[in-house]
Amino acid sequence: MSVFKAVILGIIQGIAEFLPISSSAHLILIPYLLGWKSGGLSFDIALHFGTMLAVLLIFFKDWWTFFTGAITSIKEKKLNTNGKIFWYLVIATVPSAIAGLLLDDIIENIIRDKIWIIALALSLMGLFIFIGDKWASKHYKKEKDFDSITIKEALIIGISQIFALIPGFSRSGTTILAGRLQGLSKEAVTKFTFLLSVPVICGATILELKDLSLTKDVIVGILSSFSMGIISIKFLLSYIKKHDFSVFAFYRVILALIVFIKLIFFK
Repeated sequence: MSVFKAVILGIIQGIAEFLPISSSAHLILIPYLLGWKSGGLSFDIALHFGTMLAVLLIFFKDWWTFFTGAITSIKEKKLNTNGKIFWYLVIATVPSAIAGLLLDDIIENIIRDKIWIIALALSLMGLFIFIGDKWASKHYKKEKDFDSITIKEALIIGISQIFALIPGFSRSGTTILAGRLQGLSKEAVTKFTFLLSVPVICGATILELKDLSLTKDVIVGILSSFSMGIISIKFLLSYIKKHDFSVFAFYRVILALIVFIKLIFFK
């Protein structure tokens, strides 16, 4: 892979990882549409590592506060708010971690190369996000803030990540939808989603480290996904203060339609 392509895919990863549009789908579909050779799963993991560094940089203070809160709660034998959030993030990570270990080979060998499945997942999840977000806004008159998240809500959000193992569903898309359907505010579920991405991406990266070589294109890809990831996080946190998730739902459906048109008419 050329350095130019690595930069482009890194930028795409940085944008798509945190917006609810599925970064894994984009890393497969964009090369398909442009006629590029895919970088493969190990290259994709390297790009995910770059975005993990971005979210760690922005939310390091939060993670440290939650971690120290958990330690304090153990010492004092009394659960505080920060400690609660830390354990909720840990609990929410478990379902997808187990599913990832059990289903990784199936996803890689059967689903990853099925472009039509990825496009279908992309469009369906787009419709789910649009309908779910609109329903939540009308149904919940008073939405919950970040500190009000319960263990049940955290666990359901964590379980929803299992669907994101299929490229196209989107980890951030499924978790945001799961949170919105439970009455969490856009800001609360987005922040929880960002924080939850750290252990998930870190775990996936560790599993693939044995196949990862630090070539020039990999390093450039990591740097570009890291840089664009920072921009993407800040953009979404600002954007959702005044807007809903409709634009991302429309984009998903439009991209899926383009892929289906190519599949049917331009094989």
